[in-house]
Amino acid sequence: MDRTNFFDDLQSKINQALENSPAKDIEKNVKAMLTQGFSKLDLVTREEFDIQTQVLAKTRAKLDALEARLTELEAQLKKAQ
Repeated sequence: MDRTNFFDDLQSKINQALENSPAKDIEKNVKAMLTQGFSKLDLVTREEFDIQTQVLAKTRAKLDALEARLTELEAQLKKAQ
């Protein structure tokens, strides 16, 4: 048996042992519990968060522009009086 076949066979046996081990069942159960727990929380995906961040930045820019415009109009109104 050459080295490549030996290591492939060894890797296969290790993978098979891990698949059939109680650790694999524990891992599956923990993942299921975490998934269930996360689904009960109000979490958003990273993509949704990034989109909302962009929307907020655009809204903030518009608000800043409107505040500047309002200040300008108020100054003009004071001059006219």
